[in-house]
Parts: sequence; structure tokens; C-alpha cells
Amino acid sequence: YYLKNPSSLRLLSSQGQFPLTQNVTVVEGGTAILTCRVDQNDNTSLQWSNPAQQTLYFDDKKALRDNRIELVRASWHELSISVSDVSLSDEGQYTCSLFTMPVKTSKAYLTVLGVPEKPQISGFSSPVMEGDLMQLTCKTSGSKPAADIRWFKNDKEIKDVKYLKEEDANRKTFTVSSTLDFRVDRSDDGVTVICRVDHESLNATPQVAMQVLEIHCNLNINHDIQLLNIYLYTPSVKIIPSTPFPQEGQPLILTCESKGKPLPEPVLWTKDGGELPDPDRMVVSGRELNILFLNKTDNGTYRCEATNTIGQSSAEYVLIVHDVPNTLLPTTIIPSLTTATVTTTVAITTSPTTSATASSVRDPNALAGQTGPDHALIGGIVAVVVFVTLCSIFLLGRYLARHKGTYLTNEAKGAEDAPDADTAIINAEGSQVNAEEKKEYFI
Repeated sequence: YYLKNPSSLRLLSSQGQFPLTQNVTVVEGGTAILTCRVDQNDNTSLQWSNPAQQTLYFDDKKALRDNRIELVRASWHELSISVSDVSLSDEGQYTCSLFTMPVKTSKAYLTVLGVPEKPQISGFSSPVMEGDLMQLTCKTSGSKPAADIRWFKNDKEIKDVKYLKEEDANRKTFTVSSTLDFRVDRSDDGVTVICRVDHESLNATPQVAMQVLEIHCNLNINHDIQLLNIYLYTPSVKIIPSTPFPQEGQPLILTCESKGKPLPEPVLWTKDGGELPDPDRMVVSGRELNILFLNKTDNGTYRCEATNTIGQSSAEYVLIVHDVPNTLLPTTIIPSLTTATVTTTVAITTSPTTSATASSVRDPNALAGQTGPDHALIGGIVAVVVFVTLCSIFLLGRYLARHKGTYLTNEAKGAEDAPDADTAIINAEGSQVNAEEKKEYFI
């Protein structure tokens, strides 16, 4: 029967075939993968279609011209496609069709999440007086579904807030706002209030907005003028150098320490009453002035100014770049026959200098600990040693010349004029001929 009616056999086998799909959730701008599987398939075609019933892929053949849609895998048991750069308009129900008799289908719903924008806090105006009622509003837009907003003060969550959700113009996303009302006191001064937005599209990394509170106290000046000095005061400024003895070729960091209530604004650095002359070497970072590779042109008066709503204050630092100390070279001692002692007295006269500024800087030439080689002194010692050596040699030569001469024996006296050697011997005084004329008597 089945051989005569193959369509009946195909209908029987198709009863065990059924496409399987799964719903997909993707963040806006991401990529969605739609997969349709069939466990038992006798070479029957698979097809994906979008919510508008437009065919996307028929087996491995692309039917819709959309560069965002690509084939991932196509076989008799699976048809997978990808949709990149997903937008909110792509959301909807997609259909996988298995062309059996009859055609079997399976639905997969694509959910697109709208990412909320970075929240903004409004309603704060500085300064706020103690006891005033403060109302802060945090708002974020573009979330789908609607985002959740939470408030924190000093890392402690505030529950008593107002929540408002509004649908955006595209009728797909939402704008969410939350309002926090509370009465401030002096303990809130400097406290950070945080608005946190939680949403499933943020992958457990919430977006936050922060606001630092600045609270001023309501004071009765006639009651106690000293309280005003405690809570509100002009800045106090101090300049701290990174080294007490700046030298040429070395870096120098000047730190401007400023305190005040309210906190001073960013400080201003000047040199000799004007702008910094070399911005490439003189870099300002926050409250620090970093001078790279000091040289003599950096000498001058540096001024740091700090300002708040109460007043202004400044400090000055007089920079004098010192020379790098020279390294003493090893000396060679020349031995001599005599010893010479040389005493040199050097008088250094320093004059006091009065500075009109609050900073005091020493003259490097007047430092007691700084020494260097005295070339004149070394040359004088060498000259004296050479002079004494020459004098010694001269006196020794004169002494030897004075004792130099011809030494004649008694036997050779009188033989200078003899014509020959025999006659000289005969005529010599003290010869054997005249030996008897000289007698010695011993008593």
C-alpha cells in the first residue's frame, strides 16, 4: 500500500517532525541569533520570516535584502540566522516554517531592550542654608522596559521618594524620574547624594549621578561673631616646595596648600606678577606647579592665589636656582727633598639681605657647607715645591764643585817639570835618594 501511495508514507513520517525555536532577548544595538531545529527531517525545507511575514531565508538562500541579516548555519536539521545592530523596530514574533504536509511552524519572540541614558540630577543651587527644604530630581530616558531609580546619601538608601514613569514619543521607551525631598542641616555639608539607575540592559553595572551638598549655617552675627569665623572664612594659602635647595637641571614641584570655608576654587599660579613664561616646562596640575629641568631663567617670585565666596588669599615663593656643586678631582703629591708649609687665609664677607616677602632664601655663595677646589691655592703649592727642589739641586751642585780638584801625593811633588819618567822619579821630592834627609824620631 505504501509503495503504491508514497505520499501516505511521507505524511506518516512527517508526523514525527516539528520545528523547535526559542525566544531571544537582546540589547539595542546588539546581535540576535535566531535558531530553528528539527530532530527528524526527511530533506524538508526550513524557512525564517519576520513579524511582517517577509521571508528572510529559505534554506540557505537569502530572500530579503538586508545587510544586517546573515546566515549562520543551514542543514536539514537546523537553520540559524543572525540580525546585527538590532533596533527597537526589530522587536516582534519571528516564524520558522517546516514545509511538510501540512506545513508546521514555530514562533520565536525577539525582545529588544532599550538602554537608559545617563541620569541627571537637577534642583540643586549652591549654597543651601541650614534648615532649608531641598528638592532633588533625577531623570533618565530611553529605557525599555522602564528603568528603576534609587537614592543614596552617605551610602545609605533613602526609601521615601516619588517615582514617575512616562512613555516616550516613539511609544516604545520610557522616561523615568524620581524626586527626593528632605530638610538639610549642618551635618549634610559635604555629603554626596547619589542617584542610581538599575536596568537589565546594564549587565549589573548601574549608571549613577552624584551631587555634593554645600550647606551654610544661619548665624546671628550679633549673637556671636566668632561663629562666623568658624564656619565661614577666607582661604589660607601656603606654598610647599618639593626640595629646600633647588639646583639647576633638577625638577621642582611647588604645592599650594589652601584651606577655607567654602572650599577654595582651583588655585591660580603666576610668576613675577604675570603668566607662567614657559607652559611646556611649567605644568599646572590641580594645586601643584611642576617645573621641569630648572635653569637660571626660572629665578623669580611665584605666587599662588586661592578664592572662595568669602574672599581671596595668596602666598609667594622666591625661587633661586643654585648651581650644581662641582666634584673635587684627585690630587697628586710630588715628593721632594725638603718640606714646604703653605698657609692660606681666605676671608669671606657676607652682607645680610632683607626680603619683603614671607619667604626667606639663602644665597648659595654664603652656604658654609658648600666647598669647591681652589685652583690658585693648588698652583701656589706646586710652584713652591718646584722652587724648593731647584734650590736644593743648585746648592748640592755648588757644594760638590767646591771640593773638586787635583790630588797630588808627596811622592809626585816636584816631578811636573821632568823631561821623562826616569828623571821625574829621580828628582821627585820624597824619593829614595832624598829619603835619608827626612827622618822621623819617636820618643
